[in-house]
Amino acid sequence: MNVQPLILCGGSGTRMWPLSREQFPKQLLSLAGESSMLQATVQRLKGLPLAGAGLAAPILIGNEEYRFLMAEQLRQIGVRHGGMLLEPCGRNTAPALTLGALLARAGGDDPVLVIMPADHVIQDEAAFRAAVALALPLADAGKLVTFGICPTAPETGYGYIRVGDSLGEGASLVEQFVEKPDQATAQRYLDSGQYLWNGGIFVIKASVWLAKMAQCRPDILAACEAAFAGRQQDMDFVRPDKAAFAACPSESIDYAVMEPLTAAGKNTGEVAVVPLAARWSDVGAWSALWEIGDKDEAGNVFKGDVLAVDTANSLVMSSSRLVATVGLQDVVVVETDDAILVADRNQIQKVKDVVGQLKAAGRSETNAHRKVHRPWGWYDSIDFGSRFQVKRIVVNPGGVLSLQMHHHRAEHWIVVSGTARVTKGDETFLVSENESTYIPLGTTHRLENPGKLPLEMIEVQSGSYLGEDDIVRFEDRYGR
Repeated sequence: MNVQPLILCGGSGTRMWPLSREQFPKQLLSLAGESSMLQATVQRLKGLPLAGAGLAAPILIGNEEYRFLMAEQLRQIGVRHGGMLLEPCGRNTAPALTLGALLARAGGDDPVLVIMPADHVIQDEAAFRAAVALALPLADAGKLVTFGICPTAPETGYGYIRVGDSLGEGASLVEQFVEKPDQATAQRYLDSGQYLWNGGIFVIKASVWLAKMAQCRPDILAACEAAFAGRQQDMDFVRPDKAAFAACPSESIDYAVMEPLTAAGKNTGEVAVVPLAARWSDVGAWSALWEIGDKDEAGNVFKGDVLAVDTANSLVMSSSRLVATVGLQDVVVVETDDAILVADRNQIQKVKDVVGQLKAAGRSETNAHRKVHRPWGWYDSIDFGSRFQVKRIVVNPGGVLSLQMHHHRAEHWIVVSGTARVTKGDETFLVSENESTYIPLGTTHRLENPGKLPLEMIEVQSGSYLGEDDIVRFEDRYGR
C-alpha cells in the first residue's frame, strides 16, 4: 500500500477577517501555534504507523493566486511536495479531489489518498494518526472512509453522520449523512450517541474515488479528465486546462458521492466512518479559536502584545502593537497593521457582513494586508500620500523581481542591509548597504538579490499614479 496525502488548500476564510484576506487566506495564517495551518496539516502525518506502507510527498491543490505562498511555506519547514495542482477557478471539493486522484495515478500507481483540508486545527495529532492507521486498510480494501468528529456540544453549524453497523476496531458503516440541524435536533443527536460531526476528512483509494465519480457524477469526471489531459507544467506547478475546468460543475465531495451512496439505505458496505476525538476544529469563526485556545484564569485567550484589565472570556490578538482592554467580557479584538475588529463573541458570524460592506465600498482591506507577499519576498507599504508612497522591501536570497517599467512613477531605492544587483536601462551594477539609486519614470529596470542573506531596502515612489497595476513586465521568472 502506498499512502498519498492530498491537501485541499481552497477557501478564502472571510469569517477570519481582518487577519484573513483574499490574497492571504485562513489556511496560510498561524492561528493556533507558530506554524501556519497549511504547514501543520502537511506535517500531521509525520510518524504515522504504516506497517511497511510508503508515505509519499503531499500533493497540494489550491488557487493559482496562492501558489508561491504555498510553496514558500513548505520551503520554510523543509517539506518537499509531490505536486502542486493549481485550480484556475474554484469548483468546490469534488473536482479538486478528482484532479488530485488523476495526478496521483498519473505515474501508474494507485495509492490510498488521505484527503485533508488545509484550514483545520487538530491538537491531538497522535489520535489523528491512530484514526488514519485504522482507516487505511479499509480504504485499501475499497471502502470510502470519512472521519466523524466526536461531538462535544449540540453544534448547529456542522453536518452530522449517523453511525450504522460496526466494522470492528471502532469503525462503522455510515447509515446516513444529515444536514445542519436546528438546536433541538442537535441536542437530540448529541444525547443519542449515534451521531458524529462531519469533519470533511477522507481516506479513499484513488481508483475507487474515480470509479465512484464515474458512477455518481460522470459529468464532473469528464470535465476533470479533459482539464487534466490539457495540463501544463510550470516549474513545480501543474496547471489544468482553464477552459475545461471552468466548464466543470461545482460540487462538494459529500454531495457528489458520499451522500448518494448512502441515501435511503443504499449503503451496501461502501462508505465507512472512523470516529475522531482529537480536539478538532475547522476554525470557522473567531469564536472557534477562543474555544480551542489555552485560557487564563478569567477565560481569556491572548496572542501578541496584550494588556488586559478586568477582562473575561475574551479573545484578544495583536499583530503589530500593544492592545489594552479594560472592563470587557465576551468580546473578540483582532488587531492588524491596517484594520481592527472589535466584536461581541456571540455575534462573531456577522464579520462576513463587515467584509461585504468593505467590498461594496471598494476598500482594499478585503483584498490584501499592508504587508504583501510575493514569490521573491515581500513588501510593506509603510507610508503614502497623494503623490508618494514609501515601501519596505525584503528580497529573499536569489530572489529576482521582473524586468519592468512604470508609466506614471519614478522610484528611489535605498539599501538598508544586503546587496542589490540593479538593472537600469542598459546598465547593471551593485548597490551596497547605505547606498542608493534612482529609477526615472519610463526606465526599464530590475532588482535582484545575488547574496546569501535577505536584501532589505526602502523604496520611495513618486508620481501621478502609484497603483500596483502600473507595471509593464518584459521578463519574469515566476510566469506572472
